[in-house]
Amino acid sequence: MHFALETLYVMVMSVYYTMEALIQLVVPSRRKSLAGDLVLITGAGSGIGRLMALELASMGARLVLWDISQEGNRETARLVKGKGATSVHSYLCDCSNKAEVYTVADQVKREVGDITILINNAGIVTGQKFMDAPDSLIEKSMEVNSNAHFWTYKAFLPAMIATNHGHLVSIASSAGLIGVNGLADYCASKFAAVGFAESVALELLATKKYGVKTTIVCPFFISTGMFDGTITKWPSLMPILKPDYVAKKIIHAIQTDQTYLYMPRSLYLIIALKNILPTKTGLLLGDYLGAFNFMDAFRGHGKRDSGIK
Repeated sequence: MHFALETLYVMVMSVYYTMEALIQLVVPSRRKSLAGDLVLITGAGSGIGRLMALELASMGARLVLWDISQEGNRETARLVKGKGATSVHSYLCDCSNKAEVYTVADQVKREVGDITILINNAGIVTGQKFMDAPDSLIEKSMEVNSNAHFWTYKAFLPAMIATNHGHLVSIASSAGLIGVNGLADYCASKFAAVGFAESVALELLATKKYGVKTTIVCPFFISTGMFDGTITKWPSLMPILKPDYVAKKIIHAIQTDQTYLYMPRSLYLIIALKNILPTKTGLLLGDYLGAFNFMDAFRGHGKRDSGIK
């Protein structure tokens, strides 16, 4: 296309898409039905994973639950059946183990069918300064929080591409958008998860697989236990998020094909400012928001958890 014509096209469409986004702030987007969809949730045995399963059960979705905790997964299965879910399948799976992911994925495809909505939710946090964190825990953070996304996509994306239908959901973190003092390995793993999900989304668009949707979720700290003890300087601006609220917002984002979901809403402005302000101004803003001290009182709960990002 001629340079002038292509430039004009971009300008016109930019105005159109901006107006469309503004209208959607006032007029709610239409929600697609999730009834009958086969949804796989990793880290379904507790926290946000369990809450999303409960939300989806009430919408008529068929559920495949993965977790490293058999007890937690069974409890989630029991709860979703109480919500009226008629198709629930739970599998023990360590998402940090590539071979195990592929093995269990093959079992799911044989026993249940092709996944239409994949929610990569499993996650862990070391919660230690970089120089204090054992190498084994750093490796585990990368394996669970980012590498596992590679293996689940490899396992379930081909069927979505073949039918040009599906939805990939990456539960990342605000720590995948901006570095946090005391979370070096966690931030690295979540930055990787965000970059990976964005790149796959572009591959799908480039190959015109418009029926396979993607959603990247980046919440601030959530009060489910994984980040126990973390503090926020200005709760009205950057609140510790409630689990029920987060789960509902994620499901709404899936129903409306929302590409990015940041929580709280103030995060959209903060990330924008980070990218345009001078470095020293950005650091001043980070200090004002308490970003250097989020982890000062971190306790965690001393074990792996998949319920908070």
